[in-house]
Amino acid sequence: MSKTALLFAGQGAQTAGMGKDLAETFPSARAWFDRANAVLGYDLTAICFNGPDAELTKTENAQPGIFLVSWVAFQLLKERVPDLKFDATAGLSLGEFTALAAAGVMSFEDGLRVTRQRGKFMQEACDATRGGMAAVIGLDEAPTREVCAEAGVVLANLNCPGQLVISGETDKVARAVELAKAKGAKRAIALPVAGAYHSPLMESAKTRLQAELAKITIAAPSVPVISNVTALPQGTPSGISSRLVEQVTSPVLWETSMRYLLAHDFSRFIELGPGTALSGFMKRTDKNAQMLNVADVASLEATAKAISV
Repeated sequence: MSKTALLFAGQGAQTAGMGKDLAETFPSARAWFDRANAVLGYDLTAICFNGPDAELTKTENAQPGIFLVSWVAFQLLKERVPDLKFDATAGLSLGEFTALAAAGVMSFEDGLRVTRQRGKFMQEACDATRGGMAAVIGLDEAPTREVCAEAGVVLANLNCPGQLVISGETDKVARAVELAKAKGAKRAIALPVAGAYHSPLMESAKTRLQAELAKITIAAPSVPVISNVTALPQGTPSGISSRLVEQVTSPVLWETSMRYLLAHDFSRFIELGPGTALSGFMKRTDKNAQMLNVADVASLEATAKAISV
């Protein structure tokens, strides 16, 4: 029997104006934005709606901002489709927190606070190191791993066939880019990021995140939540906390996560939050999968209509 999975956007999907038309159209959405401001004690909503980009792309704003907009998209879809049924959730890096909240593992308030702190800890790790990331397009995993070994960097994201991301010290990433091109990559380009996410350079953020997670209630998930670290369903509450800490320096096994779901009879995927990056990854992983998304009013209405047919 066909199953539905909810997928939640990760950092990099942020864009000024995200969530604004949802809040202007639906009073319930506006209430969630107001609630977020009250929880955090600052106007995150204004940053999501108006930017400026320099403020929105700060990790400590981008992470709770994407969590918030993705959560609002989820809540509105449940309003528009009261009998919405989903059988699993997954989220790209930061998005895993939204996926866990959607499965009842943590409250909206705790998820918002933790992603804000996670963003701060990662930004401070970035500031303390000289790191960067690069996308490698059109080169298989095995030769990309050879490039990483030779340059002294790591694989950070395995997103979909032909799209990998490497991470490490800035000069080593630059060398890896040249090595990847020499091995036949169609493109290898540095990414505009603050540092080397999902690499050992983020180590200082792990213990601090662990301490934040210890402050909140983590429950068993109501549906399977696929872990970025293992590409398998999350386990016990203590295991969930451990995986979220590991995730900071571990590679994001996104393609393997999607293949796990595809192999377990999932054929409909709904991307929630800003952007459509996850939809693009799925098209390159399995073009037969049904991919829907909710990022604004138009996509909300289209997805609600498609589900209700």
